[in-house]
Amino acid sequence: MPSMQPLTLLRDSRALATLAVPLVLTQLAQVALTTTDTVMMGLLGTQALAAGGLAIVVFNQLRTMGVGLVTSVGNRIAAAAARAERAEAKDTDAVAGDEEVVRIVRASMAVATLAGLVGAVLMVLIGQALTWLGQDAAVADRAQTVLLALAPGLLPCLWFQAIRQFTVGMRRPQALLQITIASVAVNAGLNWLLIHGTWGLPELGLPGIGVATSTVYLLSFLALYLSAKRDTVLAPLLSLNVLKADRATVRELVRLGIPIAATYGSEAGFFSVTALMAGSFGSAALAAHTAVNQLVYIVFQVAVGLSHAASINVSRELALGRPDAARRIKNTALACAAAVMAVVAVVYATLPDLVLRPFLDADAAGDDKAVTIATQLLFVIAFLQFFDCAQNIGVGLLRGLDDTKSGFRITLIGYWLVGLPAAWLLGYAAGLDTLGIWLGLLVGLATTAVLLLRRYGIGLRARSLAQEPVAAG
Repeated sequence: MPSMQPLTLLRDSRALATLAVPLVLTQLAQVALTTTDTVMMGLLGTQALAAGGLAIVVFNQLRTMGVGLVTSVGNRIAAAAARAERAEAKDTDAVAGDEEVVRIVRASMAVATLAGLVGAVLMVLIGQALTWLGQDAAVADRAQTVLLALAPGLLPCLWFQAIRQFTVGMRRPQALLQITIASVAVNAGLNWLLIHGTWGLPELGLPGIGVATSTVYLLSFLALYLSAKRDTVLAPLLSLNVLKADRATVRELVRLGIPIAATYGSEAGFFSVTALMAGSFGSAALAAHTAVNQLVYIVFQVAVGLSHAASINVSRELALGRPDAARRIKNTALACAAAVMAVVAVVYATLPDLVLRPFLDADAAGDDKAVTIATQLLFVIAFLQFFDCAQNIGVGLLRGLDDTKSGFRITLIGYWLVGLPAAWLLGYAAGLDTLGIWLGLLVGLATTAVLLLRRYGIGLRARSLAQEPVAAG
């Protein structure tokens, strides 16, 4: 029997990769989308980059929390689809399962619409309040124009996310990657055309980047919707009539989504505070912190893809009454994460100059100190990224149990009660500066990962015991 374990792991890894790989690549393509905007802003000058970067920070914070509100949709749909599949296999009525999927899709679009409208209004209000928040008046004025252009794009952005969760929950996410990659190219072209007023289009300058991004979100939503409508499995279940949304289902999605949105916001805030701490040690320390943080963010997209795939598969296996398979999913996801992070760690250890070169130039005046600091940090993040990946997988696994509140509570403990004090003690009290801050981050993420995975084990055992009488019957 032990000799079968590697074969089981290989089989489970392939099943997980079928869903995870398109999601990972989609996440990386989305990073390329925001990177394109940042590069275009930089071409317009330092003030434009500062203003545009400020607008993107505000937009991303609201977008991330809006995405959190609809993230549980994939889990609910996966479970409903599995129940319909199980009913069909037993020659019983599977229509109820299909109707449940339709209800969830409508409710998700209603939640996305509400979140998009509220977020757009908040974006405009924050833009008007930037000077009150201590920002330079000239920068704040330019950032406000970008926010006005980005605000309409939040609605189709969240619509896209709702349909994305639908396709992922139905285990048919293949179109996501092609659409996201195409959106990067379209975004770059529209940015250039609207900034400079090429081909008879108005010359909008910096706000043109916001208009281009909003347009791309709308086109991406339409492309994904049309792709789903051409899919014979997805088309009958895809209903966008929010006026027919079931209120109880909407309330359920909001109940599950609010802790996820809060978790996303908490994590973003945790890393923002540590950036401020790094900045207190000087510009070289902040530059090194920023470069390394971007590396972590890029590699983190692997964690996001694995987390979503594991989460969807847990929901599906539990709906099919297979808790043992749900238990294996945790081990498979962590094994895949460990394999990827080990490769990344080897690259960090053997090619530090190459890894840091896109962000810092060791030969440039003033960058040599930042490169030295960043090189030290690479050895920390080589270990940190495994725990960062593990904690994100843990959040996804709990989401598969429909337990989003525990994930939020545990991340508050790990980030704010353990990680932040550890970063302060090691960075300031122990005198390790930026290195100490990242060691504190490592401690916080490791604590969070251990607590989340432990909670998943407890929750899964409880679900298994609850399902035993049903299985016996």
